[in-house]
Amino acid sequence: MRKLAALWICVFLLCLLPAAEGVIDAGKDGAAARVPILLYHRFGPSVADSMTVTVPVFESHLKYLKDNGYTIIPLRRLVDYRLGKGAALPPRPVVIVADDGHKSVYSEMLPLIRKYRIPVTLFLYPSAISNASYAMTWEQVRELKKTGFFDLQSHTYWHPNFKKEKKKLNADEYEKLVGMQLRKSKEKLEKELGGGVDMLAWPFGIYDDHLAAKAKEAGYIAAFTIERHPASAADNMMMLPRYLMANADKGKAFEAIVNGKSSR
Repeated sequence: MRKLAALWICVFLLCLLPAAEGVIDAGKDGAAARVPILLYHRFGPSVADSMTVTVPVFESHLKYLKDNGYTIIPLRRLVDYRLGKGAALPPRPVVIVADDGHKSVYSEMLPLIRKYRIPVTLFLYPSAISNASYAMTWEQVRELKKTGFFDLQSHTYWHPNFKKEKKKLNADEYEKLVGMQLRKSKEKLEKELGGGVDMLAWPFGIYDDHLAAKAKEAGYIAAFTIERHPASAADNMMMLPRYLMANADKGKAFEAIVNGKSSR
């Protein structure tokens, strides 16, 4: 009787132990993995705007991840894992992506990607490529692909604000716009770069259930927002979160992000 009582006391005490903090180690519990997806836009020697991350700060991110046991995995690997098609994720996984196709991805980001040899998914809106002064050319994008480090995916065709477009267009016009943005981007990227395009980043992070359904119809298997928390099994595949990175996300702030403790 005393042994049984002691056993129940031990069980009770174990239940009181706090759960481990931070991002769950995917290698130990892949089903519950929480993976930070870090979203960058522009790079430069100084902060030009709220979406510019300086080259030294970006390199400090890569060095911290390397020195502290994180594994930077391709976004494709995370998506495949979530769809039940891939192997278990490694311990402490992190994903790096970039939106828009700014020319600094080629001039500033690429040298560091080559140096650290890490995978990046780049979400492009094709109307800007080889047209806008701030954007890369198709030749530069092809060079990124040839490195083997970059996966090129869709950011719609010309980056519309779907919320504003829905207000100013009638229902039929809006449906046509949505369909065109999703299909034309996919078709143009596949034509220019080869390979399949089946992942989408929502422009301005704007999405809803209807847009998610239309993206599925257009052939996308995953889509991404700018909600600041780690991606987990609880997230809808068409609404996966990403941390929108700013130059202020350095030092302790960056550590909090990759440990799943920041929601700023």
